[in-house]
Amino acid sequence: MKKYQAVIIGGGSAGLSAAVTLKNQGIENILVIEKDGEPGGILQQCIHNGFGLQTFKEQLSGPSYAERYIEQAEDLHVDILCNTMVIKLNPDKTIEYVNAEEGYVTILADAVILAVGCYERSRGAVEIPGERPAGIYTAGQAQRYLNIDGYMVGKKVFILGSGDIGLIMARRMTLEGAKVYGVAELMPYSNGLPRNIKQCLEDFDIPLYLSHTVTKIFGHDRLERIEVSQVDEHLKPVPGSQMYFDVDTLLLSVGLIPENHLADEAGILMNPRTKGPIVDDNYMTSVPGIFACGNGLHVHDLVDFVSMEAARSAAGAVRYLNNTLKEDHKYEVFAGDGVNYVVPGLVSASCDHNVEFFFRVRQNFEQAEIVMKSGDKVLRKLKKRKLMPSVMEQMVLTTKMIQELEGDITITVTEVSDGK
Repeated sequence: MKKYQAVIIGGGSAGLSAAVTLKNQGIENILVIEKDGEPGGILQQCIHNGFGLQTFKEQLSGPSYAERYIEQAEDLHVDILCNTMVIKLNPDKTIEYVNAEEGYVTILADAVILAVGCYERSRGAVEIPGERPAGIYTAGQAQRYLNIDGYMVGKKVFILGSGDIGLIMARRMTLEGAKVYGVAELMPYSNGLPRNIKQCLEDFDIPLYLSHTVTKIFGHDRLERIEVSQVDEHLKPVPGSQMYFDVDTLLLSVGLIPENHLADEAGILMNPRTKGPIVDDNYMTSVPGIFACGNGLHVHDLVDFVSMEAARSAAGAVRYLNNTLKEDHKYEVFAGDGVNYVVPGLVSASCDHNVEFFFRVRQNFEQAEIVMKSGDKVLRKLKKRKLMPSVMEQMVLTTKMIQELEGDITITVTEVSDGK
């Protein structure tokens, strides 16, 4: 059985960043396993710009961003195995994969980094009444058809959900000559970045229907019409609020979920909020030697954060491989009032580096106070304007604060007035 120091599952932005970091920190015997025919992941179909402002200090398209990391990986002689599907990850860090050239193979790793990405919620998860005609796609599927395959999925379009891919596809379809009748969002706020609301909807006069959803589909062979209804505070359709749109295409942008089946089968503890693994300050999961990062850990809004988090995960793997991680008490990190989730979810008492927490709020806040506490002790407190669930927030726990921890950590967000 072939053995590696580190195996990275996934060759997208997270996997490539992790591989480059491992190589730069002296780990030579590594392998990246990628299921597609080339590395880069979802970035290869994201031909719009806006990537890389934090990482490379310039605006890049998705393929250009991926190419920067691919070139770095090539320069460092990283082994990338494409067209290969990992079918099982075991707690002993044996990995089973299959491809056309080698068939069924089992390898062993000293450390594993899960950089597996996420997948889209499908129509089955939304449960829209009606028949099953052609013309209904997830936004990511439509993006791939249009940007990679050159196939125009429709001419009269409506979009359910205001996730970023859906918003970007509203603009993309419009630029390709389609008529986008609107975007319906179940929640009373958008789930996309503010810049995408402005650049993809407002700049093209595409209506955004907040607190609305698609309640019925019409059409036998091809989609012909949809019913859109307003929803109440319990997210139930309001009788008499129906609107009808004659469309041939419905794009679903209703959420992303970390691809967690490998972690689940390996017995890794999962976070019920993020649907990804629970990790500590080194991004190590509950199974020693298995690390997680990127959209397979929790869904990010910017690829720059994915790359940064992957680098931190790889640095944690290097500490593990060099036997510098201590087995000691770990403080739990909880999402308090107003917070949906916090990553990482554990902090070691002996942690010797600053820990940056990523978290999302549960609702929109106009003027918020963010408080980080350890037990009853307030570690940090700050005020911030305009917090929203679509934008990931950050807060740093310094090494000095770690030495002064008195108990588990909780981050809360509450609305405050300007006078407080």
